[in-house]
Amino acid sequence: MCQADVYLGDQLVAKEVTGLEPVEEGVRLAAFFEEPQIVPGRIRRIDFLKHQVWLDPLEEEKE
Repeated sequence: MCQADVYLGDQLVAKEVTGLEPVEEGVRLAAFFEEPQIVPGRIRRIDFLKHQVWLDPLEEEKE
């Protein structure tokens, strides 16, 4: 199967992710038998051989 583990910084935030979509609020993650979740981050790196995705946290907007 082609599922990936997703990390926000060094913290594992989702396992066996089947879909990943950039959205305005961050990245939407989908997995089998679970509701999609939105992680407030941006894609830093994807390793297809290791089935791993690394996200960087979104920076807070300064007013």
